[in-house]
Amino acid sequence: MTDTGTVFAERDKAKLGADLAAARARISELEEDLARSSSRDPISPDLLTLRGFRTQFELDVRRAERYARPLAIALLDIDGFRHFNLTHGYSAGDLVLGGVGTAIAMATRTNDLACRIGGDEFAILFPETETAGAYDAVGRILVALESLEAGGVQGHSASAGIAILEPAQTPEALLAAAGSALEAARTAGGGQAAVFSSVGEGGIEQGTLAVAHGDVIAALASALGERDRYTGDHSESVVELAAKVGESLSLDAAQIGRLRTAALLHDIGKVGVPDEILHKPGPLDEREWEVMRQHPVIGERIIRAIPGMGAIARAVRHEHERWDGDGYPDGLSGDQIPIEARIVLACDAYHAMVTDRPYREAMSHPAAMAELTANAGTQFDPEVIEALVELLYGRRQSGLAAV
Repeated sequence: MTDTGTVFAERDKAKLGADLAAARARISELEEDLARSSSRDPISPDLLTLRGFRTQFELDVRRAERYARPLAIALLDIDGFRHFNLTHGYSAGDLVLGGVGTAIAMATRTNDLACRIGGDEFAILFPETETAGAYDAVGRILVALESLEAGGVQGHSASAGIAILEPAQTPEALLAAAGSALEAARTAGGGQAAVFSSVGEGGIEQGTLAVAHGDVIAALASALGERDRYTGDHSESVVELAAKVGESLSLDAAQIGRLRTAALLHDIGKVGVPDEILHKPGPLDEREWEVMRQHPVIGERIIRAIPGMGAIARAVRHEHERWDGDGYPDGLSGDQIPIEARIVLACDAYHAMVTDRPYREAMSHPAAMAELTANAGTQFDPEVIEALVELLYGRRQSGLAAV
């Protein structure tokens, strides 16, 4: 009996020891989880808290200064976030903040540090990084945000300011320089990055924009004109008409700017359509139409490759969507279609109808107006058609050209 009791006692002791070891392991896991969660932003858990970031930021600035090593910082602000919150609600806004945090984490290196420093503003620290490297990383983030689906909305944009640590510069001065560059990017319309240049004799020199969209847009428009003269001329004719309709609908200045660019480049995807289809003198057959219907998707890919032009890329992709959902390439309907795309579609259709083509004569202005009105609510946004018809009617009454 004694031997048996000893065996049971040893077994109980071993089980107790195993249970204690398991409990200690679980406690250790919980402590690690607690430490990890306390150092992570509660809304953007892929990023550090402001407290954790600030401590490491100051250490990295001192280290870079001591060893004369490069260091860059970027401040990033989500464009129109306050309006987004008011329109979609704060819960949707939190989803966007989390999505932006994930996009930042995915586009940066393991030794880079990032946090949400408040509201919708983020900071990213790039150790051992010069201007070009920081700008490339920020560009990747901006492009990623343009396709981000969060808060019930696909595609978000942000402004960013970048600064490089100067000799004897304090952490506070470095942040201020990045803040100045961020303000320059915001002032220029958002959706782009600005780089702080230097400290001059008169104080802070305004950051210089690192993305110049004007030259890129002009080059794309020129390429389209060289590819197909009619398409290039047609796009230019649609621009002013679309802008006037946008003004009638009370779009803001930034939206009007995007609308103009989308109208100019709405057919840029046709550069990828074979000549025998693009220049065919007669109507296209079904197979040829299938190829032609790919041009909005091709156009989107071309434009989306340019940081800061995600909203324009979306408008180009959806320019052939219909109000009733029977359009292409994605079958969007109603307000799902970007307003810029809805306006370009109507203005594009009007100009195409009143222009001679190799396989048909131009329609008369009254016939084109009747066609627009008849398709309001099916092909076209009724509100856009109302504004367009009023505009065209006013031009005719005043004796101005319709297009």
